[in-house]
Amino acid sequence: MLISIIIPVYNRAHIVQPTLSSVVAQSHRPLQVVLVDNASSDDTGEVLQQFKQQHAHEADLDIVLAHEPRHSAGAARNCGFAQATGEWVLFFDSDDLMDPDLVAAYVRCLQSSRQTLDMIGAPSTLVFPDGSRRAAPFHHHDLIAQHILHGQFATQRYAVRRAFFAQSQGWNPDLPVWNDYELSLRLLLQRPRLTLLSLPSLITINTGAAASITGTEFHSRHGLWERSLQLMLDHIGEANLPSQQRARYTRLLHYRQLVLAAHYEREGQSQLARPLCQQAYQALCESYNNSRRWRWVVAPVTRRLYARIVAGKRGSARVARKLF
Repeated sequence: MLISIIIPVYNRAHIVQPTLSSVVAQSHRPLQVVLVDNASSDDTGEVLQQFKQQHAHEADLDIVLAHEPRHSAGAARNCGFAQATGEWVLFFDSDDLMDPDLVAAYVRCLQSSRQTLDMIGAPSTLVFPDGSRRAAPFHHHDLIAQHILHGQFATQRYAVRRAFFAQSQGWNPDLPVWNDYELSLRLLLQRPRLTLLSLPSLITINTGAAASITGTEFHSRHGLWERSLQLMLDHIGEANLPSQQRARYTRLLHYRQLVLAAHYEREGQSQLARPLCQQAYQALCESYNNSRRWRWVVAPVTRRLYARIVAGKRGSARVARKLF
C-alpha cells in the first residue's frame, strides 16, 4: 500500500533534517514523500533538493519536490496534496518527528479493520520550550466536542484516505493560524469512518518554541485566531446536526473564544481580552436565554474557569466539557 507524506517547508534549512530523517526511517515501504518549498528565502530549496538526490536510488521511496509561491501553509499543503498519489495521506510539519513505526501502525490498522476507514488518529507527545514533555492522547467520546476543546486532530495527528480528503475542499489557504483546527472540524462534520490507534505515542510535536509554527504567544496575531473560530462557528451553523448537538458545539466554540481572551489577559493584553470576553459571555448568555441555570450555575463556573486559565492553571477543558 502506497502512503503519501506531505510536508510543507518554509525557511527551515537549519532544522528540517531531523524531520526528514524520521520520515526516511519509516519501516513501511513503499512510501511517497511530497516536500513543498513554500517560497523560502533561505537555503531550504537546496537542502530539500540534496535530500531528494541522496535517496534517488531507493526504488520504494519516491521523493517529490514541489514549489508553492504563495506563502501560506494551507496553500503549500494543497499543493502537496495535488502531487500525492498514495491511497492514504499524512500531513506533517517540518519541525516534528515520527516514530519509525508510525506509518506501519496505520497500515496494520487498515489491514485489520473490518470496515473501510476514512481517518485514523494517532497519539502524540508535546515538547515545550523548557524541554518538558506531555502526552497528548485522544479522548474517544464525542470527537467533535473533544476536538473543539483539545484540538485533537492537529496536522500531524492523523492519516486520511485521499479520496475522502478530496471531498473536503482541502486546506483554507487564507487562514494563517489554526488552519488545521478549522479543517479537522470540517472533516469530522463529514462523519468519517474513523478509528484511533491504541498505542504509545508515535509522534513528537514541538510546540511553543520560537522556531515552531505555533509560535510562543497569541496577541501578536490577534484577529487571526478569532477569524478561524468564527469560520468554525459558521461550519457548525451550516451543518446538518440535531439542534441539541448544534447548541452544544456552538457553546463550546464560544468557550474557546473565552480561552483565547484569557490568553490575551495572561499576556498582559487586557485591551484585546475584554471585548472578546464580553462577546463570548453575551453569546453564551443568549444561548441559555439568560435562564436561572445560566445565572446561577454556568456563568459563575465559567468565570472561575476564565480566572484559572489567566492564572496558567490546567484542567479547565474537562470542566467545560461537562458544563456545556
